[in-house]
Amino acid sequence: MPATQFDVDKHEQFTEWYNTVVQAADLVDQQYGAKGFVVRTPMTMLMVEQLRNFYEREFHRTGHLPVQFPTVVPEQNFYTEQEHVEGFAPEVFWVSEAGSQGTPLEERLALKPTGETAMYPSYARWIRSHRDLPLKLYQFGSVFRYETKMTKPFLREREFLWFESHNVFATRAEMEEQIAEDMEMTERVVYYQLGVPFFYMQRPAWDKFAGAKNTYTADVPLPNGKSLQIGSTHELGQNFSEAFDITFFDTDKQERYAWQTCWGPGVSRQIAATIAVHGDNNGLILPFALAPYQAVIVPVLFGDDTTAVMKQCEEIQNMLTDHYRIYLDDSDNSPGEKYNHWELHGACCRIEIGPKEVAEQRVTIVRRDTGEKLTVSQTELYETLADIANTFTDTLRQRAEQSLDTVLVTADSYTDMQHYLEKEKTVRIPFCSIESGESCAERIKEDTTAEVRGINVQEDNHVDSGSCIVCDAPAAAMVYVAIDY
Repeated sequence: MPATQFDVDKHEQFTEWYNTVVQAADLVDQQYGAKGFVVRTPMTMLMVEQLRNFYEREFHRTGHLPVQFPTVVPEQNFYTEQEHVEGFAPEVFWVSEAGSQGTPLEERLALKPTGETAMYPSYARWIRSHRDLPLKLYQFGSVFRYETKMTKPFLREREFLWFESHNVFATRAEMEEQIAEDMEMTERVVYYQLGVPFFYMQRPAWDKFAGAKNTYTADVPLPNGKSLQIGSTHELGQNFSEAFDITFFDTDKQERYAWQTCWGPGVSRQIAATIAVHGDNNGLILPFALAPYQAVIVPVLFGDDTTAVMKQCEEIQNMLTDHYRIYLDDSDNSPGEKYNHWELHGACCRIEIGPKEVAEQRVTIVRRDTGEKLTVSQTELYETLADIANTFTDTLRQRAEQSLDTVLVTADSYTDMQHYLEKEKTVRIPFCSIESGESCAERIKEDTTAEVRGINVQEDNHVDSGSCIVCDAPAAAMVYVAIDY
C-alpha cells in the first residue's frame, strides 16, 4: 500500500483521524454558517442514494408503503403524548413567525424531531376497522434536533437523514413480530451490505424512547471503544394509540386501541459507522454495494502518443458502465496523484492501463480492501471484477469482526471496568437490573462518563450466579457499558 496520507493514525488518534478523513475525502462542507448543520457533497449523496435503495428494497419486501408527511408539526399535536413531549422538548426547533415583517404564526410549528406526533393524528382518521390493519408506512427525509453536545459530521448533527417506519396492528403478537422483522432488516443492510458488525441492545427502562414500552437499538462499537447508535426500533404498545385515539372495530364488533411500533434506521450514522469501521490511514474503504465508484480507470500516460491508451480506457469504460459504477479519471494529474486520490475517496478498485497493457491486451487491477495487484487479460476483466464484487464486502466484514474482538471485553469488578473503559473498550458486566438499576448506572456515568447501553438480545445474557459489580445485589443480566457518541 502507498505511504500514509495523514499525520494522524486511526488507532492512536481516532477522533482526529475521523475528522481528517471526512474533510479530505470531500464528504461535507462544514462552512455553511449555521452551527451543527453541514452541506452534504455529491460523494456523500451518492452513498445516501445506495443506502436508500437498500432500505427501500427491504421495506417493499416486507409490505411497507411509502408516505411523505410535512417537516413541521403543529404545537397541539406535539403536546398530545406527555411522556414523548418531556423526552423531546429540549431538542425541538420551533418556527414561530413568518414573512418579511416577522408576523407571528397562529400556532407554533415544531421542526420534526421524529414522526410520531406528525403522523398519528392522520392514523386516527385513516383507521376504522380491523380491515385497515396492519398499516405499515415509511418515509425518508431530514429530522431536526437541537443537539447541545459538540456536533460532528454524520455522528451528531442538528439535521440528519433517516428512514422511519410507523406500523399499526390489531394484536400485541403482530407488534412483537414487527420488532423482530425490524432487527432482521437492520442485519440484512448493516451487516451484509455494509459489512459492519453491531449489537442489538434492549435499552434500560430509564433510557428508552420517550413514550415507548421498550426500545431496542443497533449499536456499533467504534475503534475507540465508544458506542454509536445507528438505528432503533420501539415497542410503543398502546401508549400512542390511546393518546391519539387510534382505534379500530375488531371482528367481534368491539372498539379497541391499536398496537404500534416505530423504527428509525439512521442513514447519516450508518455512513459514519461505515467510515469509522472500515477506513484506514489512506482514507475511505467503502463496501462494494455502497461505494460511489466501484472501479476507477486510470490511464498511465507518457510519451507523445497517448491515443491508443485513451481509446482502450474508453472502450473498457463503455464495456463496464452498464454493470458497475465506473469513473474514467482523464484529469491532468499524475498516475500517483490519481492513485492516492481514489484510495482516499474509497473507490473499490482501480484499473490501470498504460502502453504496456495496451500492447499485451491486459489490465492491472488494484483492490482497495487488500491492496492486492492483479494483472489479467482484457477478456478476463469482467469475470475478475465480478469476483471482486462478490468478495469485497465479505473481506471488510471479516476484518471488522476481528477488530471488534479487540474492543469488547468482560469485567468482573468495578475497578476492572474502569480500567477497560480508560483503555477505550466496550465492557460487558454483571448488572442488577435494566428495569430498576438506574442508580447503579448513574454511578457508572459519574465515575467514567460511560453509559449502560443495555442487554444484547442476540446473545444469552443470563447470569446464573454472581453480583452486580456496582451494588453487589444479585446480577440479573450481563449488560454492555460504553461511552456514547
